[in-house]
Amino acid sequence: MLPFLLAASAAAQPAITTAQYDNYRTGANLHETLLTPRNVNSAHFGKLFAMPVDGDVFAQPLYVPRLEIPGKGLHDVVFLATERDSVYAFDAATPSVPLWHVSFLRPAAGVNAVSWSAVHCSFIGPDIGITPTPVIDLSSRTIYVIVRTMERSPEGQDLFFQRLHALDLGNGAEKPGSPVVIRASVTGSAFFGLIGREVRFNAALENPRAALLLSNGTVYIAWGSSCDVGSYYGWVLAYDARTLKQTGVFNTAPDAGESGIWQSDAGLAADAEGNVYGVTGNGKFTASSAGGRDFGDSVLKLGLQNGTLAVRDYFTPFNESSLNRKDDDFGSCGPVLLPDQPGPHPHLMVAAGKAGVLYLIDRDRMGKFHAGSDSHALQTLNVASAPIYGAPAYGNGHLYLFATDDVLKDYPIAGDRLAPAPAHRGSYKFKNPGAIPVLSANGSKDGMVWVVLTKGYWEKTVSANLQAYDAEDVSRLLYTTEHDPHNSPGTAVRFTMPTVANGRVYVGSRDAVYVYGLLDSKEAKH
Repeated sequence: MLPFLLAASAAAQPAITTAQYDNYRTGANLHETLLTPRNVNSAHFGKLFAMPVDGDVFAQPLYVPRLEIPGKGLHDVVFLATERDSVYAFDAATPSVPLWHVSFLRPAAGVNAVSWSAVHCSFIGPDIGITPTPVIDLSSRTIYVIVRTMERSPEGQDLFFQRLHALDLGNGAEKPGSPVVIRASVTGSAFFGLIGREVRFNAALENPRAALLLSNGTVYIAWGSSCDVGSYYGWVLAYDARTLKQTGVFNTAPDAGESGIWQSDAGLAADAEGNVYGVTGNGKFTASSAGGRDFGDSVLKLGLQNGTLAVRDYFTPFNESSLNRKDDDFGSCGPVLLPDQPGPHPHLMVAAGKAGVLYLIDRDRMGKFHAGSDSHALQTLNVASAPIYGAPAYGNGHLYLFATDDVLKDYPIAGDRLAPAPAHRGSYKFKNPGAIPVLSANGSKDGMVWVVLTKGYWEKTVSANLQAYDAEDVSRLLYTTEHDPHNSPGTAVRFTMPTVANGRVYVGSRDAVYVYGLLDSKEAKH
């Protein structure tokens, strides 16, 4: 059981225990009471301090208020994970040493983070350790994290491992049964289905990028590829949150390969019934044919029952073969589930991809595949002429997205339809990969959309840029760190999602997380 103080404080200032703020992946914190469009400006808002860490921070920072740290009392805590295979707990409001720090590396014993050269992919580097955002279970005071290592065998060979760790929130200690080595296999086929073969999870090739999901006592992890190198597969694995026993295995394309779930670091989603949603990338699609079970470029609705993780429904664009051929991954974006809507289609979701098309889908009847058109979607909108990465953000009846070589756009939603054109659009264009917006608001008022300019896949060094827009009219730019070295969030990594919590904004970067807030404490009262 949680201490009463932790449970009570969470009602006023909720914990942020998962990527994009909730399992619907809305990207919205609607409990932010301190930051408003009136005080987020260069006169009153800026960089407060940095939290230095030992590697790049791709994972979104997580936040737990009034957490009891043994021997150190109650703290509002920010949890950070790095590509150097470290997890940190920092006091959220004080520039100080970590409350605790755990490293999974043992260089003297030959245990190191994976190097980008070892997997022939420089998208993450020089170290590849913890990429996906961890997930926290407040009820058991546990943070779950997936860790990659490269370990030297007694014979001098480099071996690759991925492990699921369950750590105590208070001190970082391993929970009983932790860690577990990631292993999985399914039966695939070759030579047009004539020959059966075992398909095994490959810890060197399979790259976990999508944020971890905790739903109904189960931890879900998804995998894609490292730069499409080798014979990779898309996987979703399920683990009992208490025992870390593997409870489900799903391969997205056991007969054809590929079809990874990467989602530009956005997370798998889950609805109130525990259905799990993910979007696959490039790969062959055969599921509409008799006996077919390959789900390239598809939205999947998965269910766990009696030890089996299986497809309950799916949506595949009619032009999936063209998407695959052109490298237009549908899975460059993660799914966003909408709160219940009025009308005949109350359970909606949105998905998008590199082709710049936004799909509104009925989660109760996803439509599967329809040759020749996308009439099986409730709605399709051509919203961009270049790729969309990460995920849109949704809150208070508006969907915000920021595509490559484009500006921030706001699409109102009424009932079961998106407005055909944006109600407002920003004026500041971001190059590849655009940005992954997050929304902060105090209920239905004082809304702001936050974005971070990050680096293109071909770029080595780029300065990050934190921006805030008025959510009611995103043509109004409230704050930017561009051309402001004093307030810069450092050297950018890719697909950064800022975390807004209790009057502060946390931005992951190279070797640090930068903390922003009100410069004058008096401003927090206005």
